[in-house]
Amino acid sequence: MGQYLPILMLLVLAVVFAALSFFASRLLAPRRPTAAKSAPYECGIVPSREPPERFPVRFYLIAMIFIVFDIEIIFLYPYAVIHRELGGFGLVEMAVFVVAVFAAFVYLIANGALDWGPVKHLRRVDPRVSTSRTAATTVRRVGLEGREPETGEAA
Repeated sequence: MGQYLPILMLLVLAVVFAALSFFASRLLAPRRPTAAKSAPYECGIVPSREPPERFPVRFYLIAMIFIVFDIEIIFLYPYAVIHRELGGFGLVEMAVFVVAVFAAFVYLIANGALDWGPVKHLRRVDPRVSTSRTAATTVRRVGLEGREPETGEAA
């Protein structure tokens, strides 16, 4: 039991610190509620819709990415410590785990979890427009079309 005493003391200190922090914030914090303080806050973005609406699916997909990689790290640390003791069984287990993580990652990418910004659509090239045209030829053609040739003299 003596070997667990430092861990127990650390746990007690953490609980006491958390309790004192909550108590001090309740006791010392000023209470001046306003509409701005009561409004939902998300990274400085003013909400454009009411909170009872559903979150977009993208929010949950990004949360799933974080959870998948957290679980991966939690599982990889113990394996890295005792990988020699596990031998072939550990290697097969890690291979199965890596395949499962990769499948989850591919699922998230396929559902657009990493597509940021507005949706980009591919444009079809109009068959009437020549792909050999460049900015120089287009600007020159548009700039001189329907105009009289310049003589270089001011009027």
